[in-house]
Amino acid sequence: MFYIQIVWGDELQSKAIDQWTRELPIIASRGLITDRNGVVLAGNEQSYAVFIRTRSVVDPVLVSNTLSKSLGVDEKKLYDKILSTKTSEITVKRRVDKQTVEKLNGANLNGVYFSPDNTRYYPYGNSLSQVLGYTSIDGHGQSGIERYYDEYLSGYDGEILYEADLVGKDIQGKNARYISATDGLTVKLTIDYELQSICDGAVAKAYAEYVPKSAAVILLDPSNGQILAMSQSPNYDLNDLPRDDLQLLNKLSRCSLIVDSYEPGSTFKVLTAAANIEEYLKGNPNAFSLEHIFNSSRYRYVDGKKIKCWSTHEKGKHANENLAMALNNSCNPCFVDIALSLGKDKIYEYITAFGYGQATGVDFDGEALGMLVPKSAVKNGDLARIGFGQTIAVTPIQLACATACAINGGYYYEPYLVSEIKDSQGRIAEMINPKLKRQVISEKASKILAEYLEGVVANGSGKQAYIEGYKVGGKTGVFGLTCVIIAMKKRGIMA
Repeated sequence: MFYIQIVWGDELQSKAIDQWTRELPIIASRGLITDRNGVVLAGNEQSYAVFIRTRSVVDPVLVSNTLSKSLGVDEKKLYDKILSTKTSEITVKRRVDKQTVEKLNGANLNGVYFSPDNTRYYPYGNSLSQVLGYTSIDGHGQSGIERYYDEYLSGYDGEILYEADLVGKDIQGKNARYISATDGLTVKLTIDYELQSICDGAVAKAYAEYVPKSAAVILLDPSNGQILAMSQSPNYDLNDLPRDDLQLLNKLSRCSLIVDSYEPGSTFKVLTAAANIEEYLKGNPNAFSLEHIFNSSRYRYVDGKKIKCWSTHEKGKHANENLAMALNNSCNPCFVDIALSLGKDKIYEYITAFGYGQATGVDFDGEALGMLVPKSAVKNGDLARIGFGQTIAVTPIQLACATACAINGGYYYEPYLVSEIKDSQGRIAEMINPKLKRQVISEKASKILAEYLEGVVANGSGKQAYIEGYKVGGKTGVFGLTCVIIAMKKRGIMA
């Protein structure tokens, strides 16, 4: 008796309650996703789930016929389920609107029950569609932030317990027991929706005007790694998912800024320039001085192969130039010289320090690593092309973080999308702070490079990015992203 009542008692009591009761779920409200200022980017619309407790159905024909007409379900299949199913409850349909439920409730269908449900709703439709992601029909995160932070957003369902007899029918006169649901937590992004909407407009305009395969923008705060905006086109409406075409859905929901790699081209010259400046300041004899005049030839021959500048320039334009001018003109041969002079060990040291060939650590599933030729396999021809952004593949988020590091004093911050998680009463469950991973170059080298990149926009190939009243630095490229822009107010870095 001691063993049954004390040692085994809790387990037996649990089994008994399970046998005596039947339950209907109370769906927890999924947590909100907001921007940094509290603008709701993913919320819920009130809806209901319709259930059948098969043992309580008095007229299966009436129930299946009425639900079929109101909910659009197959009448015969539903009728067969009511009669043949061994489970005590059948979920007929979820995300049913209030008007339909009120109509069904007035029909007094024995055995039919309703429970509050939630329909995920995205107020801005196409905006941030690849970043926010979407949920399954039963409310579980399938992609993007919805998936990565699903554990916090989901909450815990409650239930209504009914005492039932041996065959599952309600015991008359017994009260139901209500166990409330625990709603999901609110996830606050680092995204600023005002900036996001500006980026959305710019990307949409570029996509319509130039008809590229894709267009994208990532806006990163270089002082802490916070992602302020991420926009790409083509996109899709999160409120109208093509669930019947999974191939299309997977293609549209792919966040190319994080999960895809591409050859960066001349935007990668920021790293090569940074490496040369830093090594020169350290006294490395293989680095070129800041006033060194590079050979004016438009060509370099490396291991018997001809490497030419991206542009032949008009006669007299491809003159002798120093590093600042080489950045302005995006001159490939100058960066070939730098890469070969510093050598593959030193160049790969900076590639690693700037985060290429590895995950940035951004809080998002499926981040790509990019592609690097193994250092042991790199020949002089490979190294020469790496110097100006070929024979290497990077992700846009890697490029943004590396460029931010190059101009913020040399500090590499881990990028992140979520800054705070809290409950519906505003109590903080988790706070995510900036994570400084390392200093890659000195503040002096960073300052020099930032001034050079400002010259690219003021006097060089990036003139279209010039903004009156601001200090703007950038680097153009012919592959993938067309420009890396660092916008700075007259008093320090803005974003």
